[in-house]
Amino acid sequence: MKKISIAARVSLAALSVALLAPLAALAQNVTFVNGKPVPKARVDALITQATRQGQPKTPELEKQARDEVVLREMFMQEAEKRGLAASADYKAQMEFARQTILIRELFADFQKKNPVTDAEVTAEYDKFKAQASGTEYRARHILVENEDEAKALIGQIKAGAKFEDVAKKSSKDTGSAENGGDLDFANPSSYVPEFSQALVKLKKGEMTDAPVKSQFGYHIIKLEDTREAKFPELAEVKTQIEQRISQQKLAKFRDDIRAKAKTDYKFGNQ
Repeated sequence: MKKISIAARVSLAALSVALLAPLAALAQNVTFVNGKPVPKARVDALITQATRQGQPKTPELEKQARDEVVLREMFMQEAEKRGLAASADYKAQMEFARQTILIRELFADFQKKNPVTDAEVTAEYDKFKAQASGTEYRARHILVENEDEAKALIGQIKAGAKFEDVAKKSSKDTGSAENGGDLDFANPSSYVPEFSQALVKLKKGEMTDAPVKSQFGYHIIKLEDTREAKFPELAEVKTQIEQRISQQKLAKFRDDIRAKAKTDYKFGNQ
């Protein structure tokens, strides 16, 4: 068997490299459009963006991403061929887009480096829970325009008419009238002062003897029941609390940047 010369070996190695070069290029690129490579990194970036927004990473998504980046390259080349990249409008939009993306990255970086801790969530939960503690009242009411009408309805109820039926027929609070005036359980502080003051004086089953005037008109109030205020478990509201705290931190971060910036500009709210 003849030995292969050194020169022949070098030639074979060069040929192998030449044959493998296109394969390496394809590994880095999706394809070529008019001789210009379309990097696979664009596809990866598009998929990452989609999955961040909640889309599952599926073969269909990957196919859509590849199609999208190739189409974009085609359209970009055509736009550049027509000289649109040199237009003032394009440059202005690009600058605005650059600012938007950079600001978004600033806030994302802050949130990444300042995560909400379990201790912060627990403290906020305890604060809400303390504010919501106490007694809740289940009331019914009838709301009318004038005092004389309210007095007449009180008379009907005392004479034997059902509170629920009178509410359905006469109350101008259409939201509760359909349910016989039922306002469900609520903290008295959620009502206007005149209403809540009259409500807490009632015992279960009692109705106000006289109409209660408020900014809305005249109320007839009946107390159905009371209970200790219920509050959801921490696990049920943890996500909402985390979002609230994160938003508060981000708002402070923005305010701090604004406060330390040196400018004589006056914002509209100043």
